[in-house]
Amino acid sequence: MPPEAPFEQPGPIKYCIFGCGTNGYNIILELAKENERVVVVDKDESRVRHLRDQKYDAYQRDITSQDLLAGLPLFEIAFIMTGDGDANLAAVLTIKKRFPSVQIVARSIDPVNGQKLTAAGAEFVLYPQEVVARFAILQIRKQHSSRISQRLFTLLAGWEGTLGIITHKNPDPDAISSAMALAEIAKHANPKTLTTRIFYEGNIGHQENRTFVNLLDIKMEHLTIDALAKCTYLALVDCSGPGANNDVPPQTKINITIDHHKEGKHVATQSTFVDIRPGVGATASIMTQYLQELDVPVDKRVATALLYGIRTDTKEFKRNVTPQDLNYAGFLLPLTDADLLDKIMSPSMSQETLDIIGKAIHERKIQSGYLFANVGYVMNRDSLPQAADLLITLEGVNTALVYGITDNAIVISARNRDIRLHIGNALSEAFGDMGDAGGHPNMAAATLPLHYFGKVENKAQLLEIVIEPVLQKFKTLVGLENEGRKNGV
Repeated sequence: MPPEAPFEQPGPIKYCIFGCGTNGYNIILELAKENERVVVVDKDESRVRHLRDQKYDAYQRDITSQDLLAGLPLFEIAFIMTGDGDANLAAVLTIKKRFPSVQIVARSIDPVNGQKLTAAGAEFVLYPQEVVARFAILQIRKQHSSRISQRLFTLLAGWEGTLGIITHKNPDPDAISSAMALAEIAKHANPKTLTTRIFYEGNIGHQENRTFVNLLDIKMEHLTIDALAKCTYLALVDCSGPGANNDVPPQTKINITIDHHKEGKHVATQSTFVDIRPGVGATASIMTQYLQELDVPVDKRVATALLYGIRTDTKEFKRNVTPQDLNYAGFLLPLTDADLLDKIMSPSMSQETLDIIGKAIHERKIQSGYLFANVGYVMNRDSLPQAADLLITLEGVNTALVYGITDNAIVISARNRDIRLHIGNALSEAFGDMGDAGGHPNMAAATLPLHYFGKVENKAQLLEIVIEPVLQKFKTLVGLENEGRKNGV
């Protein structure tokens, strides 16, 4: 056996691999790609000789020996990768006793061994079978998402005519930016024979949303039956089907449906192309992935819109956010117009919004942690979620419902901090048979059409008359008693 003097290599040593079987050797190869200096320790004499022939700094050692570290150069990170769980545990104990600051990745043979390795000081315990399984799932998901993107591109490339892109009612930045991105993909897939139009219903009321549309010069049209008839193809973005937070007739043929919500009866299963991912924080994230997968150039307007869409729908990456949302935001960030984004996020507040927030504070009633606030007649329904966002921060409030009435509907905006309650499901169960209702665990909304009552002139008085039996369904569902209501302090 040749002497164990290390090969002369410049620079500090960062990694030491203990055990050079298949797993250990693959780690060495990966680190070598990054030109990292690696020390290798293995008990097999022929394996060590082979490593030295490849110019690796290799040592023959039994990793259970108390002299394991004798003569080894200092290192920062250790990979302990033998197939012997007890030997790996002995090595962790030896290294941590001598060098407590060294970070250790240790291979485990089973959960019990893994617990022992962690207790001994290993920062990360590796189960090779799980790593292989996760890698396989990751790769198939990547391939699947690539195929979805390519399928959408191919579909758009073969169409002739007009694609109508429909957002949900009173669209937010997530819906609007997703529509922009789909129009951009269509333009690159088929610039000659396919045109696009973006439609919406209701109002763009929130001051940030109006600023967003104006500063980015987004071309949007009110949806009408005539406009719908002039479209050769139809796409829904940020809503899961006809009638899901939109007034598109239920039997309308939808060609493309892209959403991150799943609302049961509304799901457009008959669409030519359906991509609904409830686990994603924003539809804008899905659209960003398409742009990445298809290598479509992203201009500043689209990038700024998509990043803002992801930020708002995840409430600045604090709500329903996933690692994918963060990855896509990271991709978009260097492509955005920072000054424009700052202007969008710093608009002036309208007088009506200020009045509605003030009325919600004044009219609030609290019962067992549930806050209810009647703001009466509203022209700008986007004032309600802003009021709900503020009221949910009050001490002692776990769930806030702010409700008002427009010319044609009762509108409820809800916020929730109680982890025992999924407010989206609660609103859907309480009000789903009256209109559109649903949302996330901590934010939701409901729109209850007035139908024949829409002709009543005094809307605020109408709301006072009908709201109690309406709210009673929700109160019964969450277990609130009728008595005990008290004014908020």
